[in-house]
Amino acid sequence: MTDAAPSPLIIGIGGTTRAGSTSERVLVKALEAAERAGARTALFGGLFLSKLPIYDPATAGASDELTELLDGVRRADGVLIATPGYHGSISGLIKNALDSLEGLRDDPRPYFEGRAVGCLVTADGWQAGGTTLSAMRTTVHALRGWPTPLGVAFNPSAGPLFDQAGDLAQARDQAQIDMIAGQVVDFARMRMGAPA
Repeated sequence: MTDAAPSPLIIGIGGTTRAGSTSERVLVKALEAAERAGARTALFGGLFLSKLPIYDPATAGASDELTELLDGVRRADGVLIATPGYHGSISGLIKNALDSLEGLRDDPRPYFEGRAVGCLVTADGWQAGGTTLSAMRTTVHALRGWPTPLGVAFNPSAGPLFDQAGDLAQARDQAQIDMIAGQVVDFARMRMGAPA
């Protein structure tokens, strides 16, 4: 009898400087879906990300928060990223966090190498959602990550995203969250089971 395979670690990076932001709430729902799929999770939310120094190649590793983020990505088997769409692209807060991953450049597994990355966007308008999702997938590619086949954009201006209980108001939105989280977890399990 063999030991059960370890649960993959899926980290979430996202949110805004506003507590309870829509993008962070969506990310938390995705992490909960990953847990239901059997993963362990960790959240690097907006408040945490706001404490990162502005990326400067000369000062990589200059804060406890940056060290914690880099260590989290090193340990991660998969990643979920959620950003608001600001003026048609990734928010400065999320872009700064992704730029800061340059601190992983010389690692044996640099950046997002060998990891699936689920991309989630919230934007007031479908055009901003689409362009932001495209920008995020391009950035994940540049960081050597594997964007999941499904990327999700939510448009809260088209109707309430959450109900009074804090759950996603539409079953189709929860289904998309479940699917993208499942793709990240499934890819992580495949990689964990593959020979080196």
